[in-house]
Amino acid sequence: MRFMVMVKATGYFEAGIRDGREHSGAKDAFLKNLQDAGVFLSAEELLPSSSGIRVVFPPGGGAPAMQSGPFLPEQEWIAGYTVIDVDTEEEALKWALRMPLPPEQGEHVIEVRRLASRTDYVLDARTQAMKADLQDQLSLLHP
Repeated sequence: MRFMVMVKATGYFEAGIRDGREHSGAKDAFLKNLQDAGVFLSAEELLPSSSGIRVVFPPGGGAPAMQSGPFLPEQEWIAGYTVIDVDTEEEALKWALRMPLPPEQGEHVIEVRRLASRTDYVLDARTQAMKADLQDQLSLLHP
């Protein structure tokens, strides 16, 4: 199962204050541990929300509105993410608890969410054909 471990941004991150060498080294070591365990898929750090653009689609349709960053803290900034492939949610949580975070920058929040697999929402052509055939047969039984 694939999980995304999202590190929520802090005011320090949004202000462009970078981590010190010690914390950068700890992050590198953490990613190396993920690689050595064979669970690492990808990791990226985002730029502060001031460099972002948000597209807001109104309910019921209509033209979307563009909003330039920075965005309000209540809108849940994300500083970066790591995608891992593990067997259970518990294993994903164990990795999240090992994530190095700079203690001098206040409270930190990490969110762990399972990623949908393509098979969760996309059926291959053969499965789609079988599903259509089954629906045809059911419609014969219940006209």
